[in-house]
Amino acid sequence: MIVIETVLVAFAMFSALPLPRPAWNEKNMRFALCAFPLIGVVCGLLWWGWSALCAFLTAPDLLRGAGFCLIPVLVTGGIHLDGFADACDALASCAPPEKKQEILKDPCSGAFAVIRLCAYFAAYFALCAALRDDGRALWSMGLAFVLERALSGLAVTRFPLAKNTGLAHTFATSADRTAAGRVLTVLCVLSGAGMIAAGGASGIAMLAAALLVFLHFRVTADRQFGGLSGDLSGWFLQRAELWMLGALVACQLLEAKFL
Repeated sequence: MIVIETVLVAFAMFSALPLPRPAWNEKNMRFALCAFPLIGVVCGLLWWGWSALCAFLTAPDLLRGAGFCLIPVLVTGGIHLDGFADACDALASCAPPEKKQEILKDPCSGAFAVIRLCAYFAAYFALCAALRDDGRALWSMGLAFVLERALSGLAVTRFPLAKNTGLAHTFATSADRTAAGRVLTVLCVLSGAGMIAAGGASGIAMLAAALLVFLHFRVTADRQFGGLSGDLSGWFLQRAELWMLGALVACQLLEAKFL
């Protein structure tokens, strides 16, 4: 029962799926971060389903790409995009860390958030439309959805926090950070290894992209914000997803050109 509640807590917070929402307590919050990557599994399965439907209907590439682009947004309800937008506004301000934290809390989106969200979706949609969605690619992206969430959860258990309030603080203080961190580390290793096994060179490129974005995330959180926050976790997740997708498409284009 407690395992089911733990999974439901993660889905209630990080997805828009119509599932029961149990009351949070010490027991079901302890390993909720470990269930976070399961939302990536749902995104991957829906990508497989949409790919199969498009193949059955002989749908054009643009329609297939639009579905790939929208699936993660529909599953999550845009919660990570909200953090991405807030972080973009804060980073563009070039203000001290304290001021950047205030910008993260501002419910209004500034011009830089709008501009960078538009750029993000233009890039994501173009990559999805260009993707050759064979079995290797679908396996690789399915595991990428898992990896980015495992890394995001791992950051909450390992990185210093910027403040004593907010979503990241709630999950970090409620979790068994040592045990949850170990579980998430194992999930990172398994999903990364799975990407390499499924995609070969493209899997290696995707894993390298994710790890580079994760390293940049750590440096940015420390130097520009004084620590981790929930918005920054969303900013990382969206960037990792885009860069892994970009690495996958780039490898496919190179393979088609030279092999």
